[in-house]
Amino acid sequence: MNKLSLITGILCAAASASADVTLNAIFADHMVLQRDQPVAVYGLAEPGEKVSVVLARQEKAVTADKDGTWLVKLDPMKAATVPATMTVTGKNKLTVVDILVGDVWVCSGQSNMDFTPGAYHNAIDPKPYDEKDFDFPLLRQFHLINEPSMRPETEVKVNRGNGTSEESASWLPCKPTTGHRFTAVGLYFGRKLQMETGVPIGLIKTAWNGTRIEPWISPAGLAAVPELPPVTGLPAEYKSDGGYPSTWHCLFNGKIHPLTRYGIKGAIWYQGESNGDEGETYYQKLRALIGGWRTAWGQGDFPFYIVQLAGRFRSTDGPAAQNPAGGDGWAKIRMAQLKALTIPHTGLAVAIDLADVREPGDIHPKNKRDVGERLALWALAKDYGKKDLVYSGPLYKEMKIEGDKVRIIFDSTGSGLTVATKKGFAPVVKEPQGKLKRFAIAGEDRQWAWADAVIDGKTVVVSSPAVPKPVAVRYAYTMSGDDCNLYNNEGLPASPFRTDDWEK
Repeated sequence: MNKLSLITGILCAAASASADVTLNAIFADHMVLQRDQPVAVYGLAEPGEKVSVVLARQEKAVTADKDGTWLVKLDPMKAATVPATMTVTGKNKLTVVDILVGDVWVCSGQSNMDFTPGAYHNAIDPKPYDEKDFDFPLLRQFHLINEPSMRPETEVKVNRGNGTSEESASWLPCKPTTGHRFTAVGLYFGRKLQMETGVPIGLIKTAWNGTRIEPWISPAGLAAVPELPPVTGLPAEYKSDGGYPSTWHCLFNGKIHPLTRYGIKGAIWYQGESNGDEGETYYQKLRALIGGWRTAWGQGDFPFYIVQLAGRFRSTDGPAAQNPAGGDGWAKIRMAQLKALTIPHTGLAVAIDLADVREPGDIHPKNKRDVGERLALWALAKDYGKKDLVYSGPLYKEMKIEGDKVRIIFDSTGSGLTVATKKGFAPVVKEPQGKLKRFAIAGEDRQWAWADAVIDGKTVVVSSPAVPKPVAVRYAYTMSGDDCNLYNNEGLPASPFRTDDWEK
């Protein structure tokens, strides 16, 4: 072949490649599409090129725009466990196989959402995790790469595994050979949903260890919360704090915005450790986060379920844990997470009882099974029509002062309150003769004392000889959590709470 022919061949090949229709990377073998809503399918092609999409007896066609982008919307589909095939045809033809239709959940936050099952099971138990726990082929995960951006991205970038082609797939079916790569919280959340409903579940893992909440918030979300000051003078490139991206919006732009055309059921969120001892400000940031994501997807108030931070230290570690006033460590941020229940269609998985007493100080509770399943209870009750399901532990509602005592009234008491303990992965053990711990009481002088707390029906009566005229009560308002022992009979722990709004 002469030089001219070689150049001509290269140019023709390049022109042909530029004309090829492509799909956004989220459309790949084994994917889960969101049921019961129009399904957007999109990608790139040559400007003006006709693109047709065929799936489940539907065929839709569109002409690529001047910039080469194209998008078709398929009609809503019912849940389907029988795999389907999609073909996309332009000047070339693409085929995507093993497609299920079900519910898609975004799994986001920092390390406690990012970490995988193997890291936890092997750390808390000397024997490896049982791979049979991960034989759920109707549960799939898509994992985004960690790539921040200072502008909203549209192309999804995939975090692929190494080695076998199975492990390198964009969407991973949950099998004994792949489950170790899933988000642990998401796996147990999705596994319970799938077992209880029979509906295929897709998990989109887009988390980054060590990150604060600010990078995950969209500009629109921030602007919609007047309690938060506007952010000005953002740099052209994102900045890092200790190796973790810290610039406002950069993770929303890089790891959330690319997903917003893809239909979802809702989101689960496990983050807060990197925001330390924030209180009311963190609540406002949660408002901005949730509102901004909902605006970006344009699906209304989709469900958004939050994990309240677990206990960290043993009750015997340090003087702060012995102070009845509490307020140390993550006490305030848990109050912000509890307050987030005032945001429409949110839920809270309480994890105060999951502190790792074997490894005091570790911010990563090893028991992710209970975390995921507690999140799933909210979804089953609120989104899957499971009536009469007790989906939460006791949540503070109001108090009534009765002389020298205070009566605490709760929501989500289930069939009643009980004293109980929780150790590792073992079920909750009731202690009918046990004594409630971690209740504190104060009078108008704001001096706190440890209180006697007694279950009375579905309420708790709190008192102390040191406080004859009580006005406020706190429960588990401290970093530690291993000895918090108020539950409902269904085995779900009470959320920490405070009845006062004092600064200290």
